[in-house]
Amino acid sequence: MTQVDSATVQTGLARLAGDGFAALKGRAVAVLTHPAAILPDATHVVDALLAGGVDVRALLGPEHGIRGSAAEGFSETAAADPATGLPVVDTYLLEAEQLAQRLAALDVDTVLVDLQNAGSRFYTYESSLHDVIRAAASLGIRVLIADRPNPIGGEAVDGPVLEPAHASYVGRAPIALRHGLTMGELGRLFAAQAGAPEPEVAELSGWRREMLFAETGLPWVPPSPNLPTPGSALTYPGTCLFEATQISVGRGTATPFELLGAPWMDGSWARDLRAANLAGVVFRAAYFAPVAGLHAGELCAGVQLHVTDPRAFDPLLTAMHMLTSAWRRWPEQLGLRPTLELLAGTDRIRESLLAGLGAAEIVELWQAEAAAFRDLRGDVLLY
Repeated sequence: MTQVDSATVQTGLARLAGDGFAALKGRAVAVLTHPAAILPDATHVVDALLAGGVDVRALLGPEHGIRGSAAEGFSETAAADPATGLPVVDTYLLEAEQLAQRLAALDVDTVLVDLQNAGSRFYTYESSLHDVIRAAASLGIRVLIADRPNPIGGEAVDGPVLEPAHASYVGRAPIALRHGLTMGELGRLFAAQAGAPEPEVAELSGWRREMLFAETGLPWVPPSPNLPTPGSALTYPGTCLFEATQISVGRGTATPFELLGAPWMDGSWARDLRAANLAGVVFRAAYFAPVAGLHAGELCAGVQLHVTDPRAFDPLLTAMHMLTSAWRRWPEQLGLRPTLELLAGTDRIRESLLAGLGAAEIVELWQAEAAAFRDLRGDVLLY
């Protein structure tokens, strides 16, 4: 594996704090955030803002909520934050127009966004940012994004670009599945696509696009309950697609999105995948019983992915090998659901499986659009 020289990375929040939050003084602020928004000493963004004398009027909760206590597909419902007493507005699943109505009632002139993303289009914090930018633009409210590293790096771009027919809360905008952008860069892109004012960005210092999260020197706080480690973020862009099947993605285990299986599977899946000799990853035949989620309490057979070289590892090619193998062996049990199109942003994966295409053939289908998106994103890159 190619080594990257260690460097101290400063987040946008750390740089704002180092300047005494001057960019927010005299402003009435709402904060869209979650538990991973911390300073290097683990102080949460809201606590840092209040200690710094910033006029924080309200907190905006994404999926999993401000404090991260809600499971996938849910958000905290408390009307006030128990730690600070600040009012909480649940933004999860709101359209931009609905969100604008909530913002208008808060009497704020600035939204600070501090969210750690996962580098994948279907991670819903990207959608939260997208909708806040549109809602704020309709009200003339300023948006300031405290930037954080893309945990899987900022170089690789891969996967289908979202087709408008499949837009949803797991994909609002026409971007590649693995986009290679930070939240600050995504905000600039979303604003350009919407014709909205460009958000301000408190930029990272010391971050380079080739960096993986483990190389930043920053503490990892799970941005959602089922991304417990930077390793789970590496496999997530591919294995999350199995959420649209009857295969458990390891929710309810210690290694979600790295451990997959089902009660009706057997060791043949691991044998198929080991025989593929994919770069940067090895597969272990695994047996597990999730304590929650799909197949909770049932013994599942499947595989665990062990990423041996993060830069050689291709999560989407790997996922297509996993999917085509499972389709060949268990087409009826696999149970492809309509959410496959929403997660993938296209119907071509389902059509390819039905047509009997192999993994490499499926991946080839989106190479041209991924390359076009790579060129397009050049206008918004900050690093």
